[in-house]
Amino acid sequence: MDGGTIFGFNEEQIADFFSTWGVAAFIIFMLFIIGEIAWKSKAGKTGTFVLFFVLAFGMVGFIAKSVIQKIWGI
Repeated sequence: MDGGTIFGFNEEQIADFFSTWGVAAFIIFMLFIIGEIAWKSKAGKTGTFVLFFVLAFGMVGFIAKSVIQKIWGI
């Protein structure tokens, strides 16, 4: 490894990429898991809404953080 890089990227660039796009991909994957839980448990419309609302509510913080950083220019 030449100069402390991996495939031409330094540690900061890799961490920045995976802390945004990697976590976003994981969030999308989690939405599919929540949908499968709703389908396998035969939850109705209300039950599916509750599952998505409660289990996906934690993801809102990550998305809000990205939006706030973009607006404030951080």
